[in-house]
Amino acid sequence: MMKLNYSVPAALLLGLTGMAHAQESSSHLDKVLQAGQLSVCTTGDYKPYTFHREDGEYEGIDITMARSLAKSLGVNVQWVPTTWKTLMPDMIAGKCDIAMGGISVTLERQKKAFFSNTLDIDGKIPLVRCEDQALYQTIEQINKPSVRLIEPAGGTNEAFARAYLPNAPIAFHDNKTIFQELLDKKADVMITDASEALYQQKRMPGLCAVNPTRYMQYGEKAYLLPRDDVTWKAYVDQWLHLSKATGAYQQALGEWLAVPAQ
Repeated sequence: MMKLNYSVPAALLLGLTGMAHAQESSSHLDKVLQAGQLSVCTTGDYKPYTFHREDGEYEGIDITMARSLAKSLGVNVQWVPTTWKTLMPDMIAGKCDIAMGGISVTLERQKKAFFSNTLDIDGKIPLVRCEDQALYQTIEQINKPSVRLIEPAGGTNEAFARAYLPNAPIAFHDNKTIFQELLDKKADVMITDASEALYQQKRMPGLCAVNPTRYMQYGEKAYLLPRDDVTWKAYVDQWLHLSKATGAYQQALGEWLAVPAQ
């Protein structure tokens, strides 16, 4: 009977081992530690998660968490300004080690990058003038040519509006001006995540989050990571797990996020 040899040739084994070591050593975890710097892509226009102040500093829930992640690594933070349109191209181009700032989990983004473990559930709802709440309770009420939508360009808010509200005209503004446009009656409805709607409701009297616990579309938030780097993802996930277990994440939320009225 012929004896089959299942042994792996030494040269091939050494090659595979070398590839494994090369992949491991090229992790963003090693690069961050060696550089002493964590590059964080963030839009700076999405309170309560990320906001670029006039004095040049950043603040928000995920800004606090980014500094916490950097501290856990013993490195400094380098902020990398981006937009919702350029977020994924910047990640693919290697401009950042992580993207943070209220990022919604989508399958399209998952095709091109990794996500950390889920931060929170946060679905889409309308943000409107309080006097008009009864007018904009449902998709059917909003999906009309007479209803003026307003959204930031390039994110999941725009994607929702185009998919479910095609009959309503849409205007685009950045997240620093949209809310005043609503108050000034230059627009009627912004579709956004419940967390942002609740925050703006607290910040700007006259704006109301419509049915903040009854989402028009289910959503989750997480941090965006370079694809195929399991070592870096494992570190970020463990840091996030410990942040939640120790209450550090909940503390960051509590400093910013409005709580729905019972």
